Amino acid sequence: MTAKKPNIHLYKGDLPSGLDFGDAVAVDCEAMGLKNARDRLCVVQLSAGDGDCHLVQFAKGEYDAPNLKAVMANPKITKIFHFARFDVGILKHYLGVDCAPVYCTKIASQLARTYTDRHGLKDVCRELVGVELSKEQQSSDWGAETLSESQINYAAIDVLYLHQIRTELEKILAREGRTELAQKCFDFLETRAALDSAGWPDLDIFAH
Repeated sequence: MTAKKPNIHLYKGDLPSGLDFGDAVAVDCEAMGLKNARDRLCVVQLSAGDGDCHLVQFAKGEYDAPNLKAVMANPKITKIFHFARFDVGILKHYLGVDCAPVYCTKIASQLARTYTDRHGLKDVCRELVGVELSKEQQSSDWGAETLSESQINYAAIDVLYLHQIRTELEKILAREGRTELAQKCFDFLETRAALDSAGWPDLDIFAH
């Protein structure tokens, strides 16, 4: 099954006031690359899992975004990411917010789906939700002043199914007795992202 077309709302600089994402919001970030100190944050996309996707596009150096920051810092809202390590780090670097509590579907997948080494969002979504995602715009110029329709659709779809994926992964984690272990990993993500930013992105400091 191909991904359904979401209802997409694109904003410049911040979310509008009054949006309600409930107690869990799916989040993803698009940037000029994967190095926070070099590659600027360009887009943050969010969804409450209701088929609506809200995209915030940032101009270079303009990261005030009080409404978005309030959502990300709200301790009553769980932020669902796929590979949260990157998103938590870049949101801290550019918006200055801690995103806790966090749920990472990539970590959950690696703890739950030990029968495979394929934990990318496309693979997880295909298996657990039965939806085929297109990753054609994964490498594109997210810093462009005007995003293409393909970029907008790609960004929106990346958060459209994270709630459903989390639900399916939680079932496997509970069945295999790994729910608590997953939660401890999620709790460590803020520290893991801080280590990345401080200069330890690749070194395993727990190794002998």
